[in-house]
Amino acid sequence: MCTSLSAGQRPGGPKNRKGITAPTIAPMINAGFPTPRNETSSPTREPSPAPTTASMIRFAISGVISHNTSLRETAKMKAMKACILPAPGAVESKPLQLADVPRPKPAEAEILVRVHACAVCRTDLHVVEGELAPRKSPVIPGHQVVGVVEECGPAAARFRPGARVGIPWLRRTCGVCEFCRSGRENLCERAEFTGWTADGGYAEYALAPQDFVYALPEGFGDLHVAPLLCAGIIGFRTLRLSGIGSGGRLGMYGFGAAAHVAIQVARYWGAEVYAITRDPRHRQLALDLGAVWAGGSDDQPPAPLDAALIFAPAGELVIAALRVLKRGGTVALGGIHMTPVPPLDYGLLYHERVVRSVANNTRNDGEDFLKIAAAIPIRTEVREFPLERANEALQALKSDAIRGAAVLRVSATS
Repeated sequence: MCTSLSAGQRPGGPKNRKGITAPTIAPMINAGFPTPRNETSSPTREPSPAPTTASMIRFAISGVISHNTSLRETAKMKAMKACILPAPGAVESKPLQLADVPRPKPAEAEILVRVHACAVCRTDLHVVEGELAPRKSPVIPGHQVVGVVEECGPAAARFRPGARVGIPWLRRTCGVCEFCRSGRENLCERAEFTGWTADGGYAEYALAPQDFVYALPEGFGDLHVAPLLCAGIIGFRTLRLSGIGSGGRLGMYGFGAAAHVAIQVARYWGAEVYAITRDPRHRQLALDLGAVWAGGSDDQPPAPLDAALIFAPAGELVIAALRVLKRGGTVALGGIHMTPVPPLDYGLLYHERVVRSVANNTRNDGEDFLKIAAAIPIRTEVREFPLERANEALQALKSDAIRGAAVLRVSATS
């Protein structure tokens, strides 16, 4: 476990009249903030040390502490524990650091959520390892966040304190571009994303705009509803875009968190599911959930497919799926990142076969999916980790050691 850092304070700082150790400005200077006007440089003064992880965490996380934030305001901020990514790195190096950071305050139309659980997504892995270029640094990952409303901003009236809610990947869109105005907000070029461009749910508290938060259906525990907020929603959108219908043969390449939810929707719609995954444990899970066949990555399904979903981030699977796809069928790619797709023989694509990516999701996707999830009802299989073992959860995900979905249990304090 990492040593916890205090929120805005540093041991050994000067004491005020009440004998309380006050925060020092040294880390602020070291972190690249401007020197106060009443402080001058001396030619003989020792150069400031390079920015440290501690100074980055104290003064950059969440935008809560900036050079415009007074030291007095910083000292008054309540603290929370969070797993912070100072810089991308291989998960084997344990890049996430557990630290005490200031608890954020909700702005006008935002809500502050006390986090109960946060599911671990392969997108988190891409963020942590840098396969998605950093958009905020440091950042708190996590975008399948379940909790209760702790505090509402002045203009936030959609939820009351105590309401159970879910914070998803799509955090905000501009609302005025051609995509937002045509029901395709998932393609907004100014979209913000939880746990990537803004801090997420690997923490005791998380902020979110109220209009992008979901009310959660009854009947699901916190740990089991968390994977529905991305794995479930993106799997649902991928299913929709594949065009699969009742009686159709559907291939699923990769059988992790998204597939183990999507198969339940596909079967609810009357489709036959064929699972292709390299891990024998995942093949067994697919069969347990109703797949009519499950094979390895080098195996071919025993019948031609009407549609295929690819959840594994392996570009070569596009070619494998096209080889067994019927004329007019669709291969839908459900991931945000994928290794290069090999050169494509046009004969595999001919006869109106379609390869299409799936980018994010709309709020309508989420609302529609949560209704279906409650009606089926969806049953998620989860493996629980405490917040401080987030690095371990990501390592297990990377090595395909998770049957179903990994979920962080978070215990916040008021």
